[in-house]
Amino acid sequence: MIIDKFKISKKTAIVTGAMGGNGFAIANALAEAGAQLILTDIKENKSMFDELKSKNYSFSFIEGDISKSDFPKELINFTLEKHNSIDILVNCAGIAENLTMEDYDDQSLKKMMDINFTSVFRICRQSIGQMKKQGDGVILNIGSMSGIVSNFPQPQVAYNASKAAVHMLTKSLASDYAEHNIRVNAIAPGYIKTDMCDLPEENKYWYEVWNQMTPMGRMGNPEEVAAAALFLCSPASSYVSGEVLVVDGGYTTR
Repeated sequence: MIIDKFKISKKTAIVTGAMGGNGFAIANALAEAGAQLILTDIKENKSMFDELKSKNYSFSFIEGDISKSDFPKELINFTLEKHNSIDILVNCAGIAENLTMEDYDDQSLKKMMDINFTSVFRICRQSIGQMKKQGDGVILNIGSMSGIVSNFPQPQVAYNASKAAVHMLTKSLASDYAEHNIRVNAIAPGYIKTDMCDLPEENKYWYEVWNQMTPMGRMGNPEEVAAAALFLCSPASSYVSGEVLVVDGGYTTR
């Protein structure tokens, strides 16, 4: 049955940025489909842990800073100590910052690229060897519609560039490792109701602009991103690789 293709029972799934809105929703969706979770973030969230426990989901957590060059190895070693495989890797950790080009100093630029792109590169690099050894694997990178279009009215040149790099990394890895039965895809979310889109009072007028520019006239929910993630991480998408699936209410159609 088609519905069975969305099941990932006993698969080991790593989710970075797991304590964020999209990351936690994705973790929930994968666990509901049967995955054993390895979660990581800069700090733990007890209420989120309690929610996962209440559902009897299988999960382990490792605290860490993905921008540090030695953390990917630590993360993969931790995963393999808990389980014998890395079946699914979801790179969801990320930051956003609304600065103009003139206001970006080198330190701010480095932080943006280290977290949004370089960490994704490093964790993929650390995981690929194990996936090749297994003979299969799935990688899902969370990009952004901002890697496709330039947003308005907020300035975010470095964020846009970092997400465009994630999209191209995704396509390149999909091409390079298809022969090893490793699928690599990305999701490009639009405006989603998470802490990243929680605006300060002086910028709240942006919400009206965002909704006006979105054909569906609203922001999305993390669960809508998670549903797309489950599709791309499950056998339901077995012939999909190198795809950047846009989940943006139609924003990029205009």
